[in-house]
Parts: sequence; C-alpha cells; structure tokens
Amino acid sequence: MNKADEWLVVCLCAAWCGTCKQYQQSFEQLAAQFPQMRFVWLDVEDREDVAGDLDIETFPSLLVAQGGEARFLGPVLPQAPVLARMLQALPDDPAARPADVAEAQELLARVQAAQDLDEVLR
Repeated sequence: MNKADEWLVVCLCAAWCGTCKQYQQSFEQLAAQFPQMRFVWLDVEDREDVAGDLDIETFPSLLVAQGGEARFLGPVLPQAPVLARMLQALPDDPAARPADVAEAQELLARVQAAQDLDEVLR
C-alpha cells in the first residue's frame, strides 16, 4: 500500500484520563486486528505541538484518515467493537467526512509532519 492509500488511526487522549488508560489496551489490540492501518496514540497535552488548538470535549476522540484526506474526527465510545465497525465501514463509504473538515485536515497535516509520534506496536 502506498502512502496515498495508507489509513491512519490516531487516538487523541490525555494521560490523566482514566477512560483513555482503560481504552489503550483495546486500541492496541485493534492495531493488531487491522495491520493494514497505522495506529498512533497521541497524548494531546504532551504533544500540544501536534494537537494544536484542537478543543476535545470527550475522550477518547479519534482522527481517521486515508492518505491526505481526513475521513473522521470526533469522539467514539471507548469500546473496541465500536471502533472496529467504523474501521470496517469507512473504506466502503467514500463520502465519509468529518463535521469540521478544515479542522480535521489541519490536525492531519500536523500528525503527518510529526516524525516522532508513538505508533502503536503490533
């Protein structure tokens, strides 16, 4: 798969968030379930340079992108089956777009520019 087609799944979290801590293991298991996608765990407070001015009201929130196109940005229920269903459905829904496309695209650009993000190990 070339970079233009690569799927990126970024979990936007915070170290102080108990829900995020509980969700991290499920997120790592999903990375193994979807080896064709790149999974990144991004602590929005440790990496303000990447998160920017993004206002996250609910943790965990996710950014999902294909190549240079953001396909989803928003909160998800912290349950692995919910994310798994979304990741299975998004490739078949070429019209899927985040509510705020500009914000999602700006975040995606910062994530892609950051070379030192913690990818979830599989």
